[in-house]
Amino acid sequence: MNALPSAASFGAALQAAREAAGSQDYPAGTLYVVATPIGNRADITLRALHVLQIVDAIACEDTRHTQQLLRALGIERSPAQLIAVHQHNESGAAQAVVERLLRGERVAYVSDAGTPGVSDPGARLVDAARAAGLRTLPLPGASSVTTLVSAAGLRADGPQASAFVFAGFAPAKAAERAAFVQGLAAEPRAIVLLEAPHRIEALAQSLAAAGDRLLTIGRELTKQFEDIATVPAHAFAGWLAESPQRRRGEFALVLHPLPATAAGDGAVDASAQRTLRLLLAELPTKSAVRLAAEISGAPRNALYALALQWREDADDDGA
Repeated sequence: MNALPSAASFGAALQAAREAAGSQDYPAGTLYVVATPIGNRADITLRALHVLQIVDAIACEDTRHTQQLLRALGIERSPAQLIAVHQHNESGAAQAVVERLLRGERVAYVSDAGTPGVSDPGARLVDAARAAGLRTLPLPGASSVTTLVSAAGLRADGPQASAFVFAGFAPAKAAERAAFVQGLAAEPRAIVLLEAPHRIEALAQSLAAAGDRLLTIGRELTKQFEDIATVPAHAFAGWLAESPQRRRGEFALVLHPLPATAAGDGAVDASAQRTLRLLLAELPTKSAVRLAAEISGAPRNALYALALQWREDADDDGA
């Protein structure tokens, strides 16, 4: 992958953005939620380039980081036009943004990378705007979640194959992280996780409990030293240990779906199925599955998959 483009490289892109997006309507008093590149600046969209030029202010997770990105894109905004809205001040800062919106200003929100509100700040700001009766206009773009899912090669051989669960970051404390990963074992669908480099080895040790279940690793996605690999979950720690470079950078992970043979009806006999149906009538799915597994001895993963399938069948029948 080539080096990142410079500010001069975006001159034509800024002109193209004005031509492609300039004729669209950009209402006043609107919060624009703008996805930004997760690594390669060339992944910025034309509409994002245009909006970042025309809004009255840009709320951002880190004003210094955003100023650097804007300058790299060839966009000049004064420091007074940048508003810090991050995880430590989001609730209070959101009200200041709402006041601007109520005055008829256009305000964009960007996180440090990717799509705001997806394991990044932004959700509280959007909620505050909604509560004030204001419009939020999302500008889709880069996301490490969908980027890695698209490259994971998840099989399409079952009703849950194309579905995935976004679990985000695992807890930092060892006991909580182990319980978190253990809870994932009951989920038959693919699971997307994010992790920082200083905690990736600890997560790898915890994920070893998933055994032969496939794990796709995305490291430094879209960047110059991007690395994508698929290994059994138990081999992840060994994969990391093969090179110091592999323990650097930001990570996205996809734990693949359970194989159909591990999640199908065949692993659950008629008695266990009857127990599960009775419990599902009275309890939430997870509680019903846990008790059914304890009573019948059937695999919890298979019971959970069966419960999800029954729920989907019921939804289809009611449609």
